[in-house]
Amino acid sequence: MKILVVEDDEFTAGALTSILDKHRYTVEVASDGQAAWGLVQAFGYDLILLDVMLPKLDGISLCQKMRTEGYQMPILLLTGRDSSHDKAIGLDAGADDYVIKPFSEEELMARIRALLRRGGPTAQPILEWGGLHLDPSTCEVFYGTQPLSLTPKEYRILELFLRNHHRVFNCGMIIEHLWSYEEAPGEDSVRTHIKGLRHKLKKAGVPTDPIETVYGIGYRLKPLESTTAETDKASQQTLVAVAEVWNRFQKRVSEQIAVLDQAATALSQKALVEELQQQAIREAHTLAGALGTFGFMEGSQKAREIEHLLRAEQSPKARHLHQLVNTLRQEIGQGTATSRPPA
Repeated sequence: MKILVVEDDEFTAGALTSILDKHRYTVEVASDGQAAWGLVQAFGYDLILLDVMLPKLDGISLCQKMRTEGYQMPILLLTGRDSSHDKAIGLDAGADDYVIKPFSEEELMARIRALLRRGGPTAQPILEWGGLHLDPSTCEVFYGTQPLSLTPKEYRILELFLRNHHRVFNCGMIIEHLWSYEEAPGEDSVRTHIKGLRHKLKKAGVPTDPIETVYGIGYRLKPLESTTAETDKASQQTLVAVAEVWNRFQKRVSEQIAVLDQAATALSQKALVEELQQQAIREAHTLAGALGTFGFMEGSQKAREIEHLLRAEQSPKARHLHQLVNTLRQEIGQGTATSRPPA
């Protein structure tokens, strides 16, 4: 299943991609609303994960645009504001649900699964073909009681056929469903993955090849009924992947904190201009959501306090702002990203 992540903060988008990829979703990322709209028009997505604060076209406007144009895929908003008014605006715009930043992986995946279940039979769990069982919630494949070790693409190809047992897929259709447009391979690569999948199924003892070649057309699942069921399972590999994303983007976090420090210094000198203030608000808002995703819950709270101070009608006290920025910098410098859920 394919999910479009619309998020302008690179390392938050990277963390979301790692989490979703571990749960065997195909992920594409757009960094602004206009780019996301172009992708929605060009490709089919099973769900949109949409940040509210975006450049060029904000998340609420993009949500309204998609619904006005008749797009019905589930939309899950990511928002840093938890007021009833902000939630109501998002739902009225056509969103199906929302998650408040910072959020835990467990909550995010539960919301995604719930929305996909509403979408129809493609979201239903445990897929079966004879003695072959694929559990989308755990990303495990068994033949009888024997587990199969599949590559991510082999797994997704098998899942695609099990979910669409009446359809014939040519190589181009398989690429469209399982690869992002930036990494799309040639058709020979698809055939290689299918060959590898067939070999592993045969080695596991599956007596009949489940994937039937329709010569001159493509591939399909040999007709057997499939049933479904779904549960959740956390994975240590996901935590490792998120930590790797964090390591890549620590420099970006340092740059964001530098902007907050610059704003605090300018405030103490009574020289805080509107442009710098708005930039600092954006950086604090992004940090508040992203740091929670990486397990820095205290840092997320401090970033949120900084954002509220800078948004306040009354001018904030420079000393208080400096203290918050220093506390934020210290926690990030001492901590390690874990993507642990909020306490």
